[in-house]
Amino acid sequence: MGRAEEGRPIELRIRPATRRARWRRWCGADKRDPQDSGSSLTSQGPRLPELMKGYGFQAQTALCIRRNSERGDATARMASAALRCFPCPATIGGLVKPSSSRGRCAAAVAAPSREAEPAASLGDRTRVDFPILHQDFDGAKLVYFDNGATSQKPASVMKTLDEYYRSYNSNVHRGIHALSAKATDAYEGARRKVATFVNAADSREIVFTRNATEAINLVAYSWGLSNLKQGDEIVLTVAEHHSAIVPWQIVSQKTGATLKYVGLTKEGVPDIEQLKGLLSNKTKIVVIHHVSNVLGSMLPIEEIVTCSSRVGAKVLVDACQSVPHMPVDVQKLGADFLVASSHKMCGPTGVGFLHGKFEILSSMEPFLGGGEMIADVFQDKSTYAEPPSRFEAGTPAIGEAIGLGAAIDYLSCIGMEQIHEYEKELATYLYESLHSVPNVRIYGPAPSQTDHRAPLCSFNVTNVHPTDIAEILDLQHGVAIRSGHHCAQILHRTLGINASARASLHFYNTKEEVDVFVDALKATIDFLTSQH
Repeated sequence: MGRAEEGRPIELRIRPATRRARWRRWCGADKRDPQDSGSSLTSQGPRLPELMKGYGFQAQTALCIRRNSERGDATARMASAALRCFPCPATIGGLVKPSSSRGRCAAAVAAPSREAEPAASLGDRTRVDFPILHQDFDGAKLVYFDNGATSQKPASVMKTLDEYYRSYNSNVHRGIHALSAKATDAYEGARRKVATFVNAADSREIVFTRNATEAINLVAYSWGLSNLKQGDEIVLTVAEHHSAIVPWQIVSQKTGATLKYVGLTKEGVPDIEQLKGLLSNKTKIVVIHHVSNVLGSMLPIEEIVTCSSRVGAKVLVDACQSVPHMPVDVQKLGADFLVASSHKMCGPTGVGFLHGKFEILSSMEPFLGGGEMIADVFQDKSTYAEPPSRFEAGTPAIGEAIGLGAAIDYLSCIGMEQIHEYEKELATYLYESLHSVPNVRIYGPAPSQTDHRAPLCSFNVTNVHPTDIAEILDLQHGVAIRSGHHCAQILHRTLGINASARASLHFYNTKEEVDVFVDALKATIDFLTSQH
């Protein structure tokens, strides 16, 4: 764990240690460094060592987790179960055709025996495809509720990565031999899959990047440095992710442009009416999220684009929390730029994408120089390739891009509309279940018939530190959530807090897991407040 200056919590970083050793530290059996962030107090409640003062060793050890001998062999249970898969046109009798290569469902992995019963939800039908979900921690089944940070990967994506490195690993665009040709076809095929997935007008509008952060930096440096000047304005909201703020801070310092921030309404969402009021002929770009990674709220991008275009402003949309969870049509949204990351949509880490209108991309200077992005190189100058190659200097993340294509196949097989409808139901259930816990404050709007929340809740508990909640949920109950500022410090300061806990779900989660989480949270709160 760590803590920034002035007592502000930062993202949880646990030093390598066994779960038992970590729990012994929590119970007070092992001494903690008095300089460790865990010994301090914040306005959000005492850290656990403060609560444990006065505990004798017998009482401390009685609170520790059950011994490993109580653990079951989840792998054996999985291996003994039948293969299952959700319905898909590319399947025969519920199982995937071995020869299918396009638009296929993931090959189902063995499931726990309880999964043999008819599935009651999309979560039940799909979670068998995610091997990582079928494991125990000290007798507690894993409940993975940290999907806002990264999603888990289905077996089909891992198989695709394995096949690439085993069968046709080669550099793309640069060779005429069979391996290079196959790798190039798969890499460019992945680009076409992304374009289709977000309904881009042309696959050349899709630029592969390392992640969404790099995609935003690409726009900031390539478009921003060439188009912004002293007196120009950049409009953002206080709820933006750091990756959508910091690049524009750097560019504004270099160009003299001014950053304008939109605040929150009394419902705790970005104030769209205030945003409209900030737009003027000085506004050159609006940088905005589609779905908030903290508030769970969704913004009316089409309306924002319409208003921005009236003053000639470009719009960049951070769609990291929307593309994995709902149908996203870039042509319908109308934004000039849109970014997303593979790892949040069941794909590999290390790759993301930028969608940009082709005429804008064609007018932009390269972001990085090197191989692949050139047309011709002379001693004193170079000419540049057309987009997207212009912005993909050097050897790209070939396997990861191909893996992203496999993830899109998987999501498309289920259907993004079906995922969205299920997650709306799951989001409401999560919110209402969490709202029933005493002394819990949830940030963002309540779900309604017209306003749907994303399947995530950021929250705090009176007089309990969110990092304590997250760690005890993990250590005692096998529930994985996140604590910290979630790369949104400006938003947390606006809300009057240093940090929050966040439970974020995906389509492979279930209401039963929400029940486990809420029960575990109640037990955790009881434990942390019993001596306070």
